Amino acid sequence: MNKKLFFTAAVLSVLGIGSSAEVMAQEPAEILAEARSLAGSEWSRTVEFLCGADPQPGNAAETPVLEPTQIFDNLYAFGRSGAVVYAITTSEGIILIDSGYPDQVESVLAPGLAALGLDADDIRYVIVAHGHRDHYGGSRHLQQEHGASIVLSAADWDFMEQYRTGGPGDPPERDVVAQDGEPIVLGDTSVTPIFVPGHTPGAIGVLFDVRDGDTTHTAAMFGGTILISSRISDEGLEQYLDSLDRFAAAAAEQGADVEIQNHPIIDNMSGKLAELANRGANDPHPFVVGEAAYQDFLSVISACTELELARRSGSD
Repeated sequence: MNKKLFFTAAVLSVLGIGSSAEVMAQEPAEILAEARSLAGSEWSRTVEFLCGADPQPGNAAETPVLEPTQIFDNLYAFGRSGAVVYAITTSEGIILIDSGYPDQVESVLAPGLAALGLDADDIRYVIVAHGHRDHYGGSRHLQQEHGASIVLSAADWDFMEQYRTGGPGDPPERDVVAQDGEPIVLGDTSVTPIFVPGHTPGAIGVLFDVRDGDTTHTAAMFGGTILISSRISDEGLEQYLDSLDRFAAAAAEQGADVEIQNHPIIDNMSGKLAELANRGANDPHPFVVGEAAYQDFLSVISACTELELARRSGSD
């Protein structure tokens, strides 16, 4: 994944995602049925949560602490079950995706790293998926105390300034500005950020390789954005649909077959972690869902977004 990604209407059309005008002509019940059909059993939790009348995720800051886990040879997960931090190990240090809450550095972030045998001084980059405190929270500490470089889009660097009050929960100082489709490279590893605005102005999805023994897969994370319809305008939902289209195209180009989320309330991470803990030598990896299933996952999110737009149109 060393080239910049480009997206065309031809690429998007292959994914079979209709225009918003086509969507608005559909009845909500029809869209919901399509979403459930796409979801099957793999994404049943996704469709039932996101297609609800007004999904409410609860307070991720109070969810149970996740048992620190090695998911792949070079990918680790820790943090809270509702707000996961991922660590990617490379030949030249560690890349974190997100950093938890600002008031949970000593209680969650540091113990999670220690339990996995990871040294905070080895963290070179923290890629913040979007500029909310549950994602940027520990990054100021890692920047100031451990010399980590913090990465966000320019739009979300600007967006985070609203949270700067001079207190301990402040965002990090402006640092590395991510470029859409330009890989962030560290040693033998590259992580490609794809801009997916909608939840925030500069939310980021990421694509990167993970290793399972002699086999390499491509992991994809769609920015941790949860569709809380009451908080998003019609314009924001349209933008959200465009972002899903773009990320689906990028994931298809890179052959993404591993699904992860930093807010796994919308997937079945807990079940997959249980399968992983009991995985036999010849068993398939539970986080490897396949390319088609990953596209279905994004299509389910799109369908639930389309459903909300149809509900707002009064077509029911």
